[in-house]
Amino acid sequence: MNHPDSPDDRLPPVASFQAYLEQLHQKYQPLNHGKVADYIPELAKASPDWFGICVATTDGRIFEVGDSDRIFTIQSISKVFVQGLALEDHGRSFLLSKVGVEPTGDAFNAIVLDEQSKRPYNPMVNAGAIATTSHIKGDSHTDRLNRMLDMFRRYIGHDVAVDISTFVSERTTGSRNRAMAYLMNNFGMIDFRVEEALDLYFQQCSLMVNCRDLAVMAATLANYGVNPLTGDRAVAACYIRDLLSVMYTCGMYNFAGEWAYTIGLPAKSGVSGGIIVVVPNQMGIAVFSPPLDARGNSVRGGKVCEAISADFGLHLFDSSLGCRTFLEKLQ
Repeated sequence: MNHPDSPDDRLPPVASFQAYLEQLHQKYQPLNHGKVADYIPELAKASPDWFGICVATTDGRIFEVGDSDRIFTIQSISKVFVQGLALEDHGRSFLLSKVGVEPTGDAFNAIVLDEQSKRPYNPMVNAGAIATTSHIKGDSHTDRLNRMLDMFRRYIGHDVAVDISTFVSERTTGSRNRAMAYLMNNFGMIDFRVEEALDLYFQQCSLMVNCRDLAVMAATLANYGVNPLTGDRAVAACYIRDLLSVMYTCGMYNFAGEWAYTIGLPAKSGVSGGIIVVVPNQMGIAVFSPPLDARGNSVRGGKVCEAISADFGLHLFDSSLGCRTFLEKLQ
């Protein structure tokens, strides 16, 4: 007989994992805290009632509930994947010379650089993401954009496109990002193509995805760079450690420390309401719900991820169970 506090007794029955997700969705649908982002006019059009959850496992299974197929723009979640492309283009040492990997404790759009190195602090804040994007290789802006779109296609498993309305909206209201870009250009962290780099950054944030796409992307990271549905490699396996490390320490902005302490998994949020979570070797979790907290993270998304981590013992440092047994329970 199992001890009352054993992991097996803590776990919900995984045979009914779909029912578990449906219960989570029903539990948090009435939660009306938070505010839909409106500093980018196109984002303000989202309904606060939209709410989807999707889990994709590394062996190719999909569990989804709610608005998992509703299209929205990827926003800052794109930063993780563009970092991977830049690493493949230039390697770890070069990229580290241009963009640091330190958590900031500041808001995602803070205009601040490291005082000594003049680098942006990490690739997950806007300044670091713009610098990272500026180093994507290509003979022209079109070439760089096409390389980026092809990279996202490998992660998702189908072609993706830029939402032109959101791109124009971001470009028109992007004065703060533009100020950061020119400041970094002054210190040599990005090259002379400042406006091109900004356009590419605005385009990557304006890619159209749904919750299922995000779950597959997260599962691809969990599967060491191989899309579990298509078998295509999206990023070199040697750079997965870079992406997950920065997600863990910086992916949730100035909530990253508490997220790591409470939920204990690499994650990345976006102001359109998406959150992805990677459970290494096991699965990717995605939640979409537009109302955000004061730090720019989805309110419902945070609650869902906290519940899944706690209920299944997925915290990376939970020695009583650990993420290693989840797929075994799912058989």
